[in-house]
Formats: sequence, structure tokens, C-alpha cells
Amino acid sequence: MTKKTLQRVLFTCGGTAGHVNPAIALAQLLHRRDADTQFLFVGADRGLEKDLIPKAGYDFKTVHISSFHRSLKPREIRHNLISVYNLTRAPREARAILREFQPDIVVGTGGYASYPMIKAAAKAGIPTAIHESNMVPGLTTKMLEPYAQRIMVGFETCRQYYQHPERVVVTGTPVRGDFFDLTKQQAREKLGLRDDRPLIVSFWGSLGASGMNAQMTDFLALEAEKEPFHHIHSAGSYGYPKLMTALRERGVELADHPALQVREYIYDMAAAMQAADLVICRAGASTISELTALGVPALIVPSPYVTNNHQEKNARVLEAAGGAEVLREEESSGQELFRRSYTILRDEARRANMAKSMGALGIPDAADRICRTILELAGVE
Repeated sequence: MTKKTLQRVLFTCGGTAGHVNPAIALAQLLHRRDADTQFLFVGADRGLEKDLIPKAGYDFKTVHISSFHRSLKPREIRHNLISVYNLTRAPREARAILREFQPDIVVGTGGYASYPMIKAAAKAGIPTAIHESNMVPGLTTKMLEPYAQRIMVGFETCRQYYQHPERVVVTGTPVRGDFFDLTKQQAREKLGLRDDRPLIVSFWGSLGASGMNAQMTDFLALEAEKEPFHHIHSAGSYGYPKLMTALRERGVELADHPALQVREYIYDMAAAMQAADLVICRAGASTISELTALGVPALIVPSPYVTNNHQEKNARVLEAAGGAEVLREEESSGQELFRRSYTILRDEARRANMAKSMGALGIPDAADRICRTILELAGVE
């Protein structure tokens, strides 16, 4: 009997790198399993996916789909009218893509484009699955629940938010493989850390980064007095010159403080996260997955600028498990961040317990679990 192979997989995703990168990681893993498998990615015509996916070497098609804005301003009303029109054309575009590509399975990893593709696939009798990387399902995931045969989530506690918990599979969210290439000691050596002072790694991302970088000015100035820790902070290309200027105005020249680093971007993030004793960050789904996979304690200031306040909901899961402290942005300051960091890092027993609790939530083999789910649905395994 000839063994069935997975011939064609359609991934649909977009909007943020947190939706696109897991799909690319899954495609790469499935390709390693069978080099003959073909892949097609479908996203929105204006999303960042139109750049990320072709750069990763995959074929890419678009459907016209867009969000709705809650405003009565003329510009926003015009945007919503276009979105209504897109809702009428996207299903037709989705059906045409399915007829042409003939996928064995359609997998959505988030973003508005997932909706017409998954719905059309389900109606055509094609196996469907979606992956929700946030603790609480977003609007697209809620709308797709009736059409998805499997809903893949990050944590067991996510199951309660779905009307069909029997379809939910706890897989975790894929983390880049290079995050596990080094031991903690090897990572410290790669970063040039020659003493036993703990390392703080901090980054905010693009949403709300300006205000949080201002808080880091106070934080770094306090650290500069005695340099109790090593600290690597990513300020972003826009925030970097402002933060450096603000530090100089405070009389802090980083050249005089070798334990403190401010970078535009942490390009060696895998080594930095592996070496870190404490991470100060937002609570995006990808970051949460990395923290739990590596078992790194965190001090989290969730972004208040995201839909459905999902970052705080993500962060509270880690806090309840004992792996993180959560500080709302309106409560946060450079002084408070420094105080909490100092308290955590000077208590080795507590830090160890936080690391253990964070690691207990992690699913390092998330990509393998998702791939197994995809293969099972497609009738390959």
C-alpha cells in the first residue's frame, strides 16, 4: 500500500510578524520532513506579510480583506465602506485560490486574511486548522471557530474560552530553533559577560515604545550609579538617539559604564534571551512563547494599546503561575522598574522559583506538535 504524502499546504496569515513567523517556521519544518511538499501563503494585500513571506522563499497570494474602525470620522467611515466591499469580494478570491492550488489542508495562524480562506476551505470540504497564539481568542479566531476542525492554542487554560473545547489542541507557539543552540553559560560567553553579575534584557517593541524608553532613561541612570547588573536594552531605531541624548543630559556616558548597553535592536536575541536572568518586556504572544520555552523570569508591562487588552491577559497567565511580575503601564516608572528588578535579582531563591515556574509553562516542541496535528488532519499520520 502506498503511503499518503502531504503534497500541498496552504498557510493563511498576516497583520503582524507574530502571525507570519510561526507559519514560516511550520513550513520549514514540514519541508524538512518531505522536500516535495508544496506551500502557498495567503495574506492581505497591504499587510507586512507581502514582504516577509516572499523573502522567506515562499509563493504568496492575496485576498482583499481589511479591518473595521470604531470611529465616525469621514476618513474612518470611508475605510469601513471599503472593508464592507472587501467582505463581498474576499470569499470569491479565496475560492479561486483553492481551486487553483488544491491544498490538502488549510492552516490559519492569525490575521484577517485567515477568515475568508478558512471559511471557504471548510465549505469545500478541505481540512482546516487555526492557531491562536494569544491567551484569549481574537475576533478572527472567534469567527472561525465553527469552521476549524482543530484550534491549536498555547496553554491548557485557553480551552475555557472556546465553545468547542473538544476541538482544542494544546500545542504551544513555535519558537525559533536557534533559541536552544546555546547553554546559558555559552550564551553569556558569547555576549562577553566575564563576571557573575546577573543580566537584564529589556525591549518594548513598537507599540508604546516611546513612553517606555523614557522610563528606561531613569532606570539606566539608577543602574549607572553602581552597575549592580549587566543590562542590554533595545530602544529601536527611532528611540535609540532620543534615549542616548536623554542619558547624556543626565550625565550618563555609556562608554564609562561597560555593563550597560543600549542598542537599536538586539540582533543576537537568541543568545541574549538564553543568557538573561530577567527579561523586562511587553506581553506579545511570541515573547511569551520564548520566555516560557527558555524558563526566564520576567517583569512585564503589557501594552495597553492592543485590541481586547490581550497582552495583559497573556501576562496574567505567567504571573498566576509564578514566573512573572506584571506592572500596568500607568503604574510603571523607571524607579519602580529598577526597584522590582533589584528585588528579584538579589533574591536567588525567588529568581530560581520564577524560572522553574516559567519553564513549567513552556512547550519547546510546539512546532512538532503543530506539525503532527496538521499531518493527522490531512490523513498522513
